[in-house]
Amino acid sequence: METVGRKRGVGLMESFYKLVMRRNSVYVTFVIAGAFLGERAVDYGVKRIWENNNVGKRYEDIPVLGQRPSE
Repeated sequence: METVGRKRGVGLMESFYKLVMRRNSVYVTFVIAGAFLGERAVDYGVKRIWENNNVGKRYEDIPVLGQRPSE
């Protein structure tokens, strides 16, 4: 039964290798796209955490600041 799990894991790694890592151009594209998407995900998460921790303290939350006087 253990050999079935090993065989399955090897098949998964082998298919990943055949799909992504066999050609250098595909591998480099995979790494660059992964870095870009990872950066976007981290940026979104940190921004959400920052906004939730600073509710009421941001410039946008103060109603008097930034408004033009009515004429």
